Amino acid sequence: MRIVSLLPAATEIVAALGAVGRLVGVSHECDFPPEVRSLPRVTRTRVDPALPSGAIDRAMVEAKRTGVPPVEVDVDLVAHLRPDVLIGQSVCEVCAVGAGELARLVTTLMPTPWVVTLHAHTLDEVFLDIRKIGEALELRDEAEELDAGLRYRLRRVQTGASRPGKPRVLVLEWLDPPYVAGHWVPELVALAGGEDVGGATGEPSRPRPWDELEGLAPDGELTPLQRAFSQHHALQCGYCTPGMLMSAKALLEQNPRPSEEEIRKAIQGNICRCTGYVNIVEAIKTAAEGGA
Repeated sequence: MRIVSLLPAATEIVAALGAVGRLVGVSHECDFPPEVRSLPRVTRTRVDPALPSGAIDRAMVEAKRTGVPPVEVDVDLVAHLRPDVLIGQSVCEVCAVGAGELARLVTTLMPTPWVVTLHAHTLDEVFLDIRKIGEALELRDEAEELDAGLRYRLRRVQTGASRPGKPRVLVLEWLDPPYVAGHWVPELVALAGGEDVGGATGEPSRPRPWDELEGLAPDGELTPLQRAFSQHHALQCGYCTPGMLMSAKALLEQNPRPSEEEIRKAIQGNICRCTGYVNIVEAIKTAAEGGA
């Protein structure tokens, strides 16, 4: 069986099911597990990812206005790879190949592959997507086992996070303009013992102005730790922000002046998909110096 994945989440699910060896092509953003980095890249972005977030947002707006997809598929390469299974998504038109481009791609392929479209907005739907991929790859038992294992880990996190008082957490997945994370992110915050004050479970991420976000704080002000994360650009894509903030808050409550080694140890349970640990560590240092 030959698999082409059009987004990192799909690639990692395939790997978690033990089928990484069946992948023959991946997206330009797929970098985990390490062995997929040598596979052919079947997508490319029209936008320079090194641009500031405001410039990237303006480029996305212009792409939408002109009808030009921000992520382009190498149709000839996909056809050459002859996938039996093609995995895409229909949640976001910006960060990966959208539903329209996926549909157009499929019409060019002969024979037509089995298309799996990921469309999760909640954690339960994430697990459903895992099972959909397992079905397509004929790995139903493996998918059930992965589902059960992940749910067990979430229960462990929820049990360990039970304590009096819930930290108020704001998760931003984009800074200019600020986008409040939605979908399953508020569920992750709640499972980790926090209260998401900006997003709503199952709802799309959406832009909100800074003055509105500042008003979400109990006294109208961000905490020193939140300000430090913003100052050092440690929020990044928002994937790890809830866990990083809560881990940092717990650390600083127990150890107001941690060393860099102690900071890195405290946050090591959180995976930063942007690999921006340096910014996060610097933000925690700044918060410690100012008193979080």
